[in-house]
Amino acid sequence: MDAHLHEGERTVTSSDHNGAVQPDATAQDIYDAGMVVRREVLGDAHVDRANANKDSFTEDYQDMITRIAWGGIWTRPGLSRQMRSAVTLTALVAHGHWEELAMHLRAALNNGLSRDEIKEILLQTAIYCSVPSANSAFKTAQTVFAEIDANETN
Repeated sequence: MDAHLHEGERTVTSSDHNGAVQPDATAQDIYDAGMVVRREVLGDAHVDRANANKDSFTEDYQDMITRIAWGGIWTRPGLSRQMRSAVTLTALVAHGHWEELAMHLRAALNNGLSRDEIKEILLQTAIYCSVPSANSAFKTAQTVFAEIDANETN
């Protein structure tokens, strides 16, 4: 039995040519598809750091987020990656997860959102999440964009 499944869990398939996980996928198929998407969205450097930092305490957690978030959700065909990034940015602002927001701002750019589109998403969060949350989000975005710009000039 697959090491990622417990007795009685059904396997869910491989991915299609668009990366969507199919109904006959095994847990390993889902993990593999998730790792591809995770690397495409967050970048190899981020994923390599996360993998290098995992230990016996965090290994199951890293496996879970790769399989469930990246392999089970981000591979679904219902939304574009840009839309998934927009939803993710909003959720992170709503909950005040600034470190994760910084990571997903970079991911949103990798997924094709422009800085202007990100600005519009953050403006929308001011209304639906709160002005103080949007204030923190704009500060986080400024920092991330400045870091990106500094790295591009070096």
